[in-house]
Amino acid sequence: MGQDVRSPRGPRCIALVGPFQSGKTTLLEAILARTGAIPRAGSVDAGTSVGDAAPEARHHKMTVGLTAATTSFMGDSYTFLDCPGSVEFAHDMRAALPAVDAAIVVCEADEKKLPQLQIILRELEELKIPRFLFLNKIDRASQRIRESLAMLQPASRVPLVLRQIPIWKDELIEGFVDLALERAFIYREHKASEVVALEGGNLDREKEARFSMLEKLADHDDALMEQLLEDIQPPRDAVFDDLARELREGVICPVLLGAAARENGVLRLMKALRHEAPGIAETAKRLGVTETRDALGFVFKTLHSQHGGKLSLTRLLAGHLDDGATLQSASGGAGRISGILAVNGAYDTKRATAEAGDTVALAKLDPIKTGDTVSSGKTPPAALAVSEPTSPVLAISVAATDRKDDVKLGQALTRLHEEDPSLVIVMNAQTHDTVLWGQGEMHLRVASERLRDRFGVKITSHPPAIGYQETIRKPIVQRGRHKKQSGGHGQFGDVVLDIRPLPRGEGFKFAEKVVGGAVPRNYIGAVEEGVVDGLTRGPLGFPVTDLQVTLTDGSYHSVDSSDLAFRTAARIGLNEGLPHCQSVLLEPIHVVEIVCPTDATAKINAILSARRGQILGFDTRDGWSGWDSVRAMMPEAEIGELIVELRSATAGAGSFTRTFDHMAEVTGRAADQIIAAHQHAA
Repeated sequence: MGQDVRSPRGPRCIALVGPFQSGKTTLLEAILARTGAIPRAGSVDAGTSVGDAAPEARHHKMTVGLTAATTSFMGDSYTFLDCPGSVEFAHDMRAALPAVDAAIVVCEADEKKLPQLQIILRELEELKIPRFLFLNKIDRASQRIRESLAMLQPASRVPLVLRQIPIWKDELIEGFVDLALERAFIYREHKASEVVALEGGNLDREKEARFSMLEKLADHDDALMEQLLEDIQPPRDAVFDDLARELREGVICPVLLGAAARENGVLRLMKALRHEAPGIAETAKRLGVTETRDALGFVFKTLHSQHGGKLSLTRLLAGHLDDGATLQSASGGAGRISGILAVNGAYDTKRATAEAGDTVALAKLDPIKTGDTVSSGKTPPAALAVSEPTSPVLAISVAATDRKDDVKLGQALTRLHEEDPSLVIVMNAQTHDTVLWGQGEMHLRVASERLRDRFGVKITSHPPAIGYQETIRKPIVQRGRHKKQSGGHGQFGDVVLDIRPLPRGEGFKFAEKVVGGAVPRNYIGAVEEGVVDGLTRGPLGFPVTDLQVTLTDGSYHSVDSSDLAFRTAARIGLNEGLPHCQSVLLEPIHVVEIVCPTDATAKINAILSARRGQILGFDTRDGWSGWDSVRAMMPEAEIGELIVELRSATAGAGSFTRTFDHMAEVTGRAADQIIAAHQHAA
């Protein structure tokens, strides 16, 4: 103990993360105001904040994308990344976390938000990112700080170490005691706190809380443990060194108090960052950066501005970067920088260079994408981090309102995906629909608004088509004959098809048992193509599967027969035969695995049952205290808006994955309704 482990001062990058509506954007405003970056703090409700500046964020009064802003404090530069709290927009946070030096986890003493907090802390823990917990809205506290800490502790796998305790006056909090400094402060709204004498009951509470803090630090410091056992007060500098070292090693999570809306607790938070958060050297080491003279950076966000083109938000991890430099990416792309911009919310201040630790926006690196590691060297660098989006859970089919905008829509969707890789665009080959997959209802709503407002494409949308199919129960032998004479060479093809059902899941098989050259071998391939043509739409209106078609006989004409004639004959034979084979409707069944807080499991089971789900079982979620995993078989038609009910039942924390399992028969009234709806839509 006592060794100075503080990193050299330099540009730092700090993530602001936390559950939905915990006050992250408000805290960013308070930090920018208290450090002089803006004249006064803006308001989310009034639409005047630096963060949430996008029209969609203003409209919904929530963070729907990452905001970056840079300020300075006591001579050091800090870039703060305000990350969305909603699980639907969490990929922006996940993509940015590898690049940051530390995170401030903004939360409040709300038990309903505990699962969301646990998800965020787990991300930070797995990436080994040092983190402070900022207990916000302390001015509204209705319980003692120890009760709040005990409620929050299950969300963290490392001890939450209280750095401050509140000073109470008439059931209201008027200030705090810093346990490391051993000083008392009284809050002053929108001003620095006032130092007051530490005495009376506050002194007694401080001694007890400080000893508790030191005990947790001593779990990882034998020298401090000996001092506590011998009732020796450790030097104050040694305590700060321990706090910094154990924060960086990820064995504790310090807890600070404040009220961002009143700018209370902000300067103490900034001083903790300045003295205890690691710098670029430690972050580069955590990511495995080796010694290099080349500029090395990590691209954590892509933006398309209306006038500046593509911007790649990048943290420079090593080296020196000049405007105009050519960068190679780990994914194989390369591009020349056409501008280095300061990260200040507007991306309009140009810089000539960037140094290790800087967070900047690089202009017009078209081949570079989010998550790329980039280098100014002559060879592509190794990838430092990979952030894969979680599986999408909700989809809509989209089309341009005006068919003339089809190409424009395709380009806009490509740009949306570049900005947010958790949006997935799929072309349905069967229906020729463009299907947009996202992380939830709000995620898709915001994407639609961006298409309209930013890219000028008006769209119509509807639920995507369900992958219904049909099969047959009864075999038949059917002749297909195509004969046409229209002057000159005619068309002639004649086939006999044996159509038989196959076991479920066998798909389609084609065979031939032609003898005596009734159908020349050079036409058999065309016969198979004609059968495949006929399978695209059966008597019920859906693709046909699980059957075998065997060519057994036929005839040909030496002059008029052709590939086209036999392909047409095969299609005619299949189309005439299938209506006599007792067609039956099939629907896709998926295995769905839901993860949810344990107290919501009963609700989830009820939701699954109401959606024709067959529950296969549930168990505790491996490695997640207070969570369950539920598995069920479920029709694809019932999965459509499952996520909406699931998020409602779990305070926004639950999610699911699904895997296609098999096709199952649908009969009776349910089948009739599906067929009628399909025919009406067609």
